[in-house]
Amino acid sequence: MKKEGFPKSERIVSQKLIDELFTSGQSHSLAAFPLRAVYLLREEPCPSVAQVLLSVPKRHFKHAVDRNRVKRQLREAWRKNKQELTDHLPENKGVALAFIWLSDQHLPTIEVEQRVVNLLRRMAEKLQPHLP
Repeated sequence: MKKEGFPKSERIVSQKLIDELFTSGQSHSLAAFPLRAVYLLREEPCPSVAQVLLSVPKRHFKHAVDRNRVKRQLREAWRKNKQELTDHLPENKGVALAFIWLSDQHLPTIEVEQRVVNLLRRMAEKLQPHLP
């Protein structure tokens, strides 16, 4: 039995939500090179408290095997550390979050995880003022 995973309910699959995340004026962005995180606090109920989109552009890694490796590292870092963000979310609110890879260099998994944790903690701090 799997204790923790990355179920479909935690993935952003809706084109409407993706458009809202990147084109609405309410989204915010943070960077911890080579990652950029774009996030949006959502009022309406979600299938999951936090939904995530992972993007590794083809212009950075031409081979799919390289893009898949980076996405695997990001998924694992999110899976292990999502509590850093979800524990600090206001009641009855959710967050849509996109991780975008900005470099054309591979990083060790431990460094990727450190960057993800850094971004999640900074997001949690930014969301604190929204608490009632």
